[in-house]
Amino acid sequence: MERQYMWGNDSVSLAFEVNADEHVSLSRIVFGMVEKVFAQRLPLAEIILSGTGHWIACDRLIHTTIGRDLVLLSFDERTKGESRCLDVKMRDEQHALDVVVTYVISPGTSVVCAYATVINRGAGHVFLESVTSAVLPMGSMSNDETWKKEWILLEGHYDWLGEGRWSYTKCSDLFPVLRQELTNHNPRSEHAVVSTGTWSTGGSVPMAFLESRETGNVWAFQVEHNGAWRWEIGDNTVDGYFALSGPTSVNHSWMKDLGEGESFATVPASFVMGGDMQTTVEEMTKYRRIGRLVDESSAVSQVIFNDYMNTINGDPTTEKLLPLISSAAQVGCEVFVIDCGWYDDSGDWWPSVGEWKPSKTRFPGPRGIGEVIDAIKEAGMVPGLWLEPEVIGIKSPVAQELPDSAFFQRNGQRVVEQERYILDLRDESARRYLDGVVDRLIGDYGVQYFKMDYNVSPGAGTDYHADSVGDGLLGHNRAFLDWVDGLHRRYPKLILENCSSGGMREDFAQTSRFQVQSTSDQQDYRLYPVIAATAPLMVLPEQAASWAYPQAEMDAEQTAFNINTTFLGRFFLSGYINQMEEWQKNIIQQGIQAYREHVQPMIGESVPLWPLGLPSWDSAVVALGVKASRRTIVTVWARNAPETVKEVALFLPHLHGEGVQCRTIFPVGPAFDEWDAKWSEADSSLIVSIPHGMYASRSFELVEKGGETLLS
Repeated sequence: MERQYMWGNDSVSLAFEVNADEHVSLSRIVFGMVEKVFAQRLPLAEIILSGTGHWIACDRLIHTTIGRDLVLLSFDERTKGESRCLDVKMRDEQHALDVVVTYVISPGTSVVCAYATVINRGAGHVFLESVTSAVLPMGSMSNDETWKKEWILLEGHYDWLGEGRWSYTKCSDLFPVLRQELTNHNPRSEHAVVSTGTWSTGGSVPMAFLESRETGNVWAFQVEHNGAWRWEIGDNTVDGYFALSGPTSVNHSWMKDLGEGESFATVPASFVMGGDMQTTVEEMTKYRRIGRLVDESSAVSQVIFNDYMNTINGDPTTEKLLPLISSAAQVGCEVFVIDCGWYDDSGDWWPSVGEWKPSKTRFPGPRGIGEVIDAIKEAGMVPGLWLEPEVIGIKSPVAQELPDSAFFQRNGQRVVEQERYILDLRDESARRYLDGVVDRLIGDYGVQYFKMDYNVSPGAGTDYHADSVGDGLLGHNRAFLDWVDGLHRRYPKLILENCSSGGMREDFAQTSRFQVQSTSDQQDYRLYPVIAATAPLMVLPEQAASWAYPQAEMDAEQTAFNINTTFLGRFFLSGYINQMEEWQKNIIQQGIQAYREHVQPMIGESVPLWPLGLPSWDSAVVALGVKASRRTIVTVWARNAPETVKEVALFLPHLHGEGVQCRTIFPVGPAFDEWDAKWSEADSSLIVSIPHGMYASRSFELVEKGGETLLS
């Protein structure tokens, strides 16, 4: 006899069905106002051990014999802080396994987080090869083989310098009509997206969306891990499914040996469904704010100057920095970060990094780099330094001082990538060394901000003291997060920036622990708007640090274009301000003042929106907005638009009526032509005129009737 179990809170509720054989599955989820019923049942967890496999031959995460055979033991509810947890405990008698799938929900969001724990109850060893974090049907309306016509997949493509490229694919294009029902078997293939190594967003991203063309409802899911991961969607004949996991044997050379009584917990994953794309993104944004593991109060949306991009480029000296510090303070910067190179005496620092001791040739005065850092403080700014803590150059003396156990190894040899060794933070000596570096730089110089970079990836992992290379990598990934957590415990006001060759680690495991996220290393200001505009799909708006790097040879429009690229995020400035004329400094200062007045007060509560839809890499016009309460700010970039594009309609359906007020907030003044912007009550759109044949940008503020009055 079937029975139901209901669990949830005011924002989301899950219904579980237990059949006569005690197999348990999700039958329904209600996300706020959206109900999703699953006609097709799937196991809550899918597991492969050495010696087991799939009940039908395939390469999928699902259809495993252990997943099929799991029977329910209990539903156990508990709390963790303000969150509610449900442990669904199951057992596989044949292999003496207990499996617990844990669902976590938090007040204020309908996003569900899930992970699985596998416990070996037997006397011998079992060898895990694959364990899912979450498995769900899509919940198609048709409940037949036409399901694939309903859904469209949105997935992100990242690359160094080319982050933020999102594209849509029809599921009917991914999964052709096979007439598999004639065989009485499900298809064998899947659309799998995989990341290896430690650049978790170095090629693809651990997040995707599925949009129903029948209902408009949109799924979002993400794997919350800073290392190897896999997600997949597939055709299950009468419905689609998605499955999320960390490392697997097939994709990541991962295997975990569990002795009697030992357990393994997967990486977490999360999922949500909204009534449309905007609602779904808003829910994920709220979830990310709630899930932050750092105190944001000391680092809310400061204006940051970093000396690297298109400026000092890793060659800092006292002579170069002092005038930059003065100019950065004059235009209104609040943080000044000395980027890479500050530790180098040789001129070839790439293979020699690791000691993190200030250069005496670059900073020759009696106080060395202390003179520069004191100048930052005296100018009223927070001092910051660049670090690449996870690597040691092969020519660094530290490479000989630390034991082999402190480094990634394979087959008894240290892993080398581009003349660097990679620290293994499972090792106590590696962690102790890095703690000492941070303590020294904070204690000696009063550093309050670290930009943590990561420019190499160690491949599959390390086999030293590990069951497999993938197991060693997972252990390091988790140890790194624990090390970062320790920094925050010891220095609760310390500001950390997550930079991995730009946006190569934009997963939620990382971004939940860092106040600032560098979005790219892209050096062409004309290409950057797409990266800036799509960044809030992966990170919070107030975290997203997209570079503005105006140069002295740029004209007014080019300068303002640069500033607008960082305007709706964490203001992130570079460029030789000290070499600019006063009119150009005034534009930068105007941008910072507009940011402080209009963006800083609201961005920490805002949600992103895309009034022209998500851009493609070569879109002639790009737009990003943020909204909070009754206030909306939209930035529009025109990128050499053709003459045929004379205006665009910025669709803003959350704004209603004739009382919507609009004005340009940056740039303004006699150096800039006014872009005609008119509110269309009938279409809930702002109609904006667009210049052609040039790179130009404007930021607009819109306020609903009943909101704050716009000042002239």
